[in-house]
Amino acid sequence: MGGRVLAGSLLCLVVGAQCFAQGHSGGGISGTRGSSNLPNSTFPNTAPNENPSPSFSNTIFFSGKVALADGSELIEPAAIQMICGGQRHVVGYTDRKGSFSFQFADPNTSTVGNLADASTTMMSRVGSVQEQRNWRECELQAELAGFSSDTVELASRVSALESANIGTITLHRLEHVEGTSISVTSLAAPPKAKKELEKAREASAKGKWPETQKALEKAVQIYPKYAVAWYELGRVLLRQNDTAGAKSSFEKSVAADSKYVNAYEGLAELAFRASQWQEVVNTTNKLLALNPVNFPGAYLMSGAAQYCLGQMDAAEKISRAGIRADEAHQVPKLRYLLGMVLIRKREYVEATNLMQQYLSLANQPADVEEAKKQLAEIERLSAEPNSASIEDPKDDQ
Repeated sequence: MGGRVLAGSLLCLVVGAQCFAQGHSGGGISGTRGSSNLPNSTFPNTAPNENPSPSFSNTIFFSGKVALADGSELIEPAAIQMICGGQRHVVGYTDRKGSFSFQFADPNTSTVGNLADASTTMMSRVGSVQEQRNWRECELQAELAGFSSDTVELASRVSALESANIGTITLHRLEHVEGTSISVTSLAAPPKAKKELEKAREASAKGKWPETQKALEKAVQIYPKYAVAWYELGRVLLRQNDTAGAKSSFEKSVAADSKYVNAYEGLAELAFRASQWQEVVNTTNKLLALNPVNFPGAYLMSGAAQYCLGQMDAAEKISRAGIRADEAHQVPKLRYLLGMVLIRKREYVEATNLMQQYLSLANQPADVEEAKKQLAEIERLSAEPNSASIEDPKDDQ
């Protein structure tokens, strides 16, 4: 078809491939919520190394604690983010008491370390040369869905390149946000169920997935209303490609606690993978109604699903809402998606601006190439005002 930019179903795949890698905090696409991805390691490691032994020179070790402003117990792990030059990296997670530690690595280390590689020591490496030079300009925040975090400027807490305790990072419950990554059912869990959940997290940190699954199954058997355990069991089952079992576990998590948002994200991801577009829309609507702040990836999934359904006005609305919510630019693909929607609407000037923004944020070669391709196509279409802007997604289904 003349003037075709990208077939609708192909766009859904292009966007969908990014949904699980951008955005989630709090356990899934986690999460960061950024995110949220189906991670290689289902659970954060919750056993910080008490006696870190430097394996390379010029390394600074940070430690600290995360606490809730209202004084209540932090019953779920919070992610620790380091922000350097506008770039965010998850560098660790709190343990069951809210403590954390991580290491800032030698400048010869040129990549951000994989937490899974350091899962037994609960330490990760953040080591680009530029970041090492400017570590004093970096900040730390905690991340947990349903809460905002104080920001700690490292320059104000650390006077030299040495081990340092940065103190307490305080989390504040967000106003008018019902959904969080802390389930009220966890407070009522009997000790035996909590112990099994702890066993599961310790086993997952070592990559022992059969043991992880077994412990989680025991936890929900002891306490069938354990929303967090059901959710984490769903993640383990999904890791093993048991999508039916994962869906059942996520649904039981929602049934146990309708305001525990992580489970909705899991269900949305499953629906997206299965190209069940209307189910994606329905589930992300529930998630975003509970928590419109911490799940930018949900906006992307919803917008892509609306696009694939041919509902351009709805796709535009949710994409714009997602861009406003994604202040940290965790999901740059939202700009790509909105640009594609506007190409369909022949609003080429704004579409060009959005593609240029996406190009400035994209860090994968394939994404950069795709943005350049679309910018060239917009230029061609702008010169041919009578040509069709893009094929209807429904035509490819």
